Amino acid sequence: MTAIHDLTALQQAAAVRDRDVSPVEIVDHYLERIARLDAEVGAYATVTAERAREQARRAEAAITSGDLPDGVPSPLYGVPVPIKDLNLVKDVPTLFGSATYEGFVSPLDDSVVERLRDAGTIMLGKTNAPEFGLPCYTETYVAPPARTPWDLTRSAGGSSGGAAAAVAAGLAPAAHASDGAGSIRIPASMCGLFGIKPSRGRISTGPIIPDLAGLGTSGPIARTVADAAALLDVMAHSVPGDLSYAPPPGTSFAACAEREPGRLRIGRTAEPVVPGAEVHPEVTAAYEAASRLLESLGHEVVDVPRVYDSSILADFETLYYSYACVHPVDPAMEGKLRPLTAWLRERGLAVSAPDLLRAMSSLQLAARAGLAATAGYDALLTPTLTAPPVPVGWFEDVDDPAETFRRMERFSPFAAFCNVSGQPAVNLPLHWTPEGLPVGVMLAGRYGEEGLLISLSAQVEAAVGGFWGDRRPSVW
Repeated sequence: MTAIHDLTALQQAAAVRDRDVSPVEIVDHYLERIARLDAEVGAYATVTAERAREQARRAEAAITSGDLPDGVPSPLYGVPVPIKDLNLVKDVPTLFGSATYEGFVSPLDDSVVERLRDAGTIMLGKTNAPEFGLPCYTETYVAPPARTPWDLTRSAGGSSGGAAAAVAAGLAPAAHASDGAGSIRIPASMCGLFGIKPSRGRISTGPIIPDLAGLGTSGPIARTVADAAALLDVMAHSVPGDLSYAPPPGTSFAACAEREPGRLRIGRTAEPVVPGAEVHPEVTAAYEAASRLLESLGHEVVDVPRVYDSSILADFETLYYSYACVHPVDPAMEGKLRPLTAWLRERGLAVSAPDLLRAMSSLQLAARAGLAATAGYDALLTPTLTAPPVPVGWFEDVDDPAETFRRMERFSPFAAFCNVSGQPAVNLPLHWTPEGLPVGVMLAGRYGEEGLLISLSAQVEAAVGGFWGDRRPSVW
């Protein structure tokens, strides 16, 4: 018999509309699974059980009475969507993955949280994130490590590791996530999911989180392209004061998931920007198989030179160090920072304003050149990561935080260029190793063209078969 967590987010919403299942039943089902499984998975930093049940009761009453916004339920009405613990939810603890924020309760909602609430989604809790979202793995002092459900000895990635672990383990149907240097695509690859990093300006970071250089954005993680597209429709918005604005797509992203992409010209490269990064044979196998699949669907796949070279790495590091200093930390609490965070902040505090501006200017110049060089391609195919999921603790199994940082760079040398350029990108969960570990590939699109990426991804998903080959981890 089909269980509630076997249904996609859109299927759950349809069942709610048809009154085949109630939001209360859905919430109770997920809360039971979280209580039973999450100690092993590490998906949640905070579970808001009573808040979720109250939201579910209100949603059920609105469905029963017909007292709905605009008279009809939104496409995800009554569906649980947890919020990443780097985002503010009013009256709910927000830790930012850091022991320095223990006891902090947010006084307001981020605007993306308001959008999700207004669409009738239900918050099961806050998903686990690494300290200030800086590492590409989710291991903190305030929650258990986030583990990929495909092998609970291995990392779920980061910084949206909890969000990805929740969806992959059946502890949420879809999840809010965010991406500042690959933080949606990395855990999506490590957990066998579809994730979208939207174009810069597609989803506001307001009212508190600054745009800065525009590296970071919220986005969806889901099992299916259609679910992710529907969630992106809900999250997409801008607010006055945003520094970037993505042009409207002309139609809903959900509609894009239902239309053919046409014959596309797709560039491809698997050459890492980071010196010393080596691509694992299983990653190469995933990349080559994805290329063949795209060709079999009628697309032209062309080898292209590496878009960026290692000369941009120092400027990106300067910017990244500076991002580590955005979150204010009480000097009396600095001893509670993790070693990597302290190391990054020390370097960030040493960056002068002129050096930061020079780095930002250099990166913008590189992004303009890179986007011009790839303008003739509808999409760009690369690996998402250089290796399959690594064991929990692997990144910090060294004595020096500097080596932890180098491991991060060598593990994820492909993703961050889309954060620098602001263009959209997705992870496609197309490959599993003989040991059953997921390995994703990345498709980057032109700025503002998430719709085309979604159409192409839906075509690929359909060619592979339901749920990307109908795979489930053992915890499912």
